[in-house]
Amino acid sequence: MPSARKAGLPTVWGSLAGKTYLITGANSGTGFEAARLLLARGARAVMLNRNAEKTTAAIERLKQALGSNADVHFIRMDLGDLASVRAAAKEVLRSVPRIDALICNAAIAQVPERKLTVDGFESQLGTNHYGHFLLCGLLFERIEVSGGRIVVVASLGYKMGLRTIRFDDINWDKGYSANAAYSQSKLAQMMFAYELQDRLAAANKTGVKVYVCHPGSSRTSLITTSGGLLTRMTFWLMTKTPMVQTAEQGAYPEVMCATEDGLEQRAFYGPTGRMEFVGPVGMGTLEPYAHDKPVMKKLWDMTEKAAGLSWSL
Repeated sequence: MPSARKAGLPTVWGSLAGKTYLITGANSGTGFEAARLLLARGARAVMLNRNAEKTTAAIERLKQALGSNADVHFIRMDLGDLASVRAAAKEVLRSVPRIDALICNAAIAQVPERKLTVDGFESQLGTNHYGHFLLCGLLFERIEVSGGRIVVVASLGYKMGLRTIRFDDINWDKGYSANAAYSQSKLAQMMFAYELQDRLAAANKTGVKVYVCHPGSSRTSLITTSGGLLTRMTFWLMTKTPMVQTAEQGAYPEVMCATEDGLEQRAFYGPTGRMEFVGPVGMGTLEPYAHDKPVMKKLWDMTEKAAGLSWSL
C-alpha cells in the first residue's frame, strides 16, 4: 500500500489527462470533491445531476479554484425518473466518446415518510438502486470499449436494516421505516455490483472492473437534504465530534476506486479508522450477506424487469 494512501491522501496518482469520469450527484458533497480531485489531475469530469442551477454554481466554483480551462461538463439526469436516466444516457453516448469510470455517487437517505418515484418505486430504492442499475446498463458498452470501471458508492448504512432484500414488500407498502428502507437501497446497490462482477467473470469480460466503496461519516448535505428532523439533528451533533470527516476525505475512496490499480473487486473500500467512519482509506469489513448469491441473482432478475433493461453479458 503506497505511503500516501496510508496517510489518507490521494496524492499517489500522476496525470489523468485524456481520461473521462462520469459522476452522479456531483454538485455538492463527496461527488463535488471527487470531481475537483479528478479535474485537478487533468481529467475530464461529466456531472450527472438533477438540479441545473446548483450544478451551474458548482461548475463556477470549480473553475474559480482550478482555472477556466477545467474540463467539466453537465448533463441533467434525475435518477428517480427512469425516462430521465434514459435521456441522459443517450446524451452521454452522443457527447462522451470514452468513459474511464462511471462513479455512482448520488443518493437520497433516510426519507422520513414513504414516497414513490414517478415510476412507482419506493424513493430510496428507486433513486439509489434502480436508477443507477439502468444507467450502468445503458452505458456499459461504452465503458467496456474504454476499458473503464464502474464504482458503486454504497454506505455503512447497509448494516442498519434487515440485512437482506424484502422481496415480499420491496416498496414498503407496510411498516415503512426510513432507516430500513435506506439500508435496503444501499445493500441492493452492493449486491448489484457484486453480481455484476460474477456475470462479467462468467462471460470472460474482465476488461471492466467493478468496485464498491463508501465515504464513511462525512460532512455532506445528504442527511440535511432528505432526512427527517431527528436524523438531521443527530447528524449535526455528530459533526461536532472527531467521528465525522470532511467531504473531501469522504471522496477519497471513490477516487481511489476510479483511478488506482491493484485493487480487489470483491471488497468494500472506505475509511479504516474508528468504526470505519473516518481515517485512512483501505479495504474495510464486508459482511457475507452483502454477496449472498441467491439473493443477488433474484434481485438482478427483479431489477431487470423493473428497470426495463435486460443486460446481454
